[in-house]
Amino acid sequence: MSNDIRIKKGLDIKLKGIADKVKENAIVSNFYSMRPEDFHGVIPKMIVKVGAKVKAGDPVFYDKANEDVKFASPVSGEIMEITRGEKRKILAIKIQADKEQVFQDFGTLNLDTAKADDVKKHLLVSGCWSFIKQRPYDIIANPANAPKAIFISGYASAPLAADYDFTLQGKEAQLQAAVTALGKLTEGQVHVSVGKSSNSPLAGLSGIALHKVSGPHPSGNVGTQINKIDPVNKGEVVWTINPHDLVIIGELLLTGKFNAERIVALVGSLVEKPRYFVTKLGCEIATIIYDHGISKDANARIISGNVLSGKHIQPDGYLDYYSNVISIIPEGDDYEFFGWTKPIFNKVSTSRALTFSWLTPNKKFDLNTNTNGEHRAFVTTGTFEEVFPLDIFPMQLLKACMYNDLDEMEALGMYEVAPEDFALTEFVCVSKQPHQDIIRRGLDVMIKEIG
Repeated sequence: MSNDIRIKKGLDIKLKGIADKVKENAIVSNFYSMRPEDFHGVIPKMIVKVGAKVKAGDPVFYDKANEDVKFASPVSGEIMEITRGEKRKILAIKIQADKEQVFQDFGTLNLDTAKADDVKKHLLVSGCWSFIKQRPYDIIANPANAPKAIFISGYASAPLAADYDFTLQGKEAQLQAAVTALGKLTEGQVHVSVGKSSNSPLAGLSGIALHKVSGPHPSGNVGTQINKIDPVNKGEVVWTINPHDLVIIGELLLTGKFNAERIVALVGSLVEKPRYFVTKLGCEIATIIYDHGISKDANARIISGNVLSGKHIQPDGYLDYYSNVISIIPEGDDYEFFGWTKPIFNKVSTSRALTFSWLTPNKKFDLNTNTNGEHRAFVTTGTFEEVFPLDIFPMQLLKACMYNDLDEMEALGMYEVAPEDFALTEFVCVSKQPHQDIIRRGLDVMIKEIG
């Protein structure tokens, strides 16, 4: 039996370029990259040096604050380059892949007899622990803490998001192994959410608390589901995992191999044939985008992730460690003549002042990255509350983060939010404030001052 979660507040941003349910193998990358910036708050300490040979699954670096948390190579090959920035900060590790992949063998795990410590040790030594994040703070989970519950959102409501019902097909055995193992790490429940009318492979798993979600974005955000199911209070910890990472964890448990394979959706209005590609973590973006209808001189914004919360990357960049979407939309670097005085039919807006997107709720738009305004004073409009379904005051929390009032941040629910929960409020903000960056900086202050 499932529990229904119906979200009323939010906003669906319908864009052109959704991926067709067609899957093909991407061109195999010659080089792969691991970027510590993908793991927020981690200070990397290198295990290998330039020229070292690694197998897929071999640890490349570990977290200075917790040496048990290791980060594994997605492929076998040779460490070609370690890029450093100011004060010798590690920015990226470049790996040249072997033509024939060799996997480190971590051994299988008998899930019927395995205990929590066995599961934890297996995930830590293999590098799969990096897939487990925690609230509060939206960082990699501390293995020393026990969560009160684990949350997995199998419903993607973000614009042009990959369809989990399609990408997880045929992965039922890996998914079941992963949730069975994770269930041993908490005294609470493993909460799994799927779309109300979906046909998700996640819905048939055993040992979970199933929730069926409906409503506009951000109904698919795991933060929204945590808020409606089991909110995080001071002193409590919950863990979250992406469904596509569950597949990698499950395969490790069943086969002993760290197989960093991922099905990635190539989407956006500038993509000639949006569809899905089978590739690996950290692959070269160029192996996917340039042989499939994207011109090298196109004036485009390439995003690793969805258009609301993804990372802007260059054409010679690499796939983000947690992303399963590459979004390509027009770069908004032009100005519209009298754009603020004429009726607007081709943009999404929650306001009805000379904007008419509310008349065509099913229309798909071709939006660019233009902010349609400039940074200005933070004013109260009431628009944030219209798209923010959490039981939190968004404007007050954002301002508390800006002036670093820890007591106020705690009282307003800072422990259960992540930057992505404020992506929509940033989208509708008339003051053009960077909401996600404000929340991230506020969380960092709490980590430093409270821990």
